[in-house]
Amino acid sequence: MGKIISFVNQKGGVGKTTTCVNLAAYVANAGKKVLLVDMDPQGNASSGLGVVKNSELKTIYNVIDGEIPVQDAISPTVLKNLFIIPATVDLAGAEIELVQVNHREKVLKENLDLVKDKFDYIMIDCPPSLGLLTINALSTSDTVLIPIQCEFYALEGLSQLMNTVKLVKKHLNPELEIEGVVMTMKDNRSNLVQQVSEQIRQYFGKKVFDTTIPRNIRLAEAPSHGIPIYLYDSKCSGANAYKEMADEFLKKNKRR
Repeated sequence: MGKIISFVNQKGGVGKTTTCVNLAAYVANAGKKVLLVDMDPQGNASSGLGVVKNSELKTIYNVIDGEIPVQDAISPTVLKNLFIIPATVDLAGAEIELVQVNHREKVLKENLDLVKDKFDYIMIDCPPSLGLLTINALSTSDTVLIPIQCEFYALEGLSQLMNTVKLVKKHLNPELEIEGVVMTMKDNRSNLVQQVSEQIRQYFGKKVFDTTIPRNIRLAEAPSHGIPIYLYDSKCSGANAYKEMADEFLKKNKRR
């Protein structure tokens, strides 16, 4: 049975989608069968994996809306073991529509439970908010992975995120745990970055990944080509960092 991991941070621009896409790609390249679920109406994870958005595309919105079974929305990607349920801007409407639904926090769980045993890992890219789409993702997840940008405001809003996780754990998903925290966009030349890094490690302790993700222009370029960094430039510092993170992730999950 697959492990479900939500990538969550309500702050935008922290490298959440970049981390979700590239970790999924490296884990798939290591031989694990991975499904990426794009729960962000911006659909950046879908674009980053080369999904062509047109009127024929079957998306997570169609699944949540009950139009199609979840199996019909799963598409292959450029990587052999990596699959995706894509998203488009239509998903923004689901947040409003879900308000009217019974057990609205569990709609995603009811669908992913049907395909959970077909994958080693299901990775959910959440929107930069703590609304119903994110609550749905947390309600179905085994763990939460939190990308945090190494900057002065990194810890701002973190208590709100952790409180949301705590409430979901208490009322909706008692099994929910923290998978880990990864520091992104790190510039080791800055003293402030070092101070923020220390604060994050004090706050989360052993949950923080040893691997940190540097600022890297090639990471920013790869999504415009519709491929993960592994295929775009496997020798750059960003690619090396995500490969190291994937190795660390798999080592932590080696018993799966």
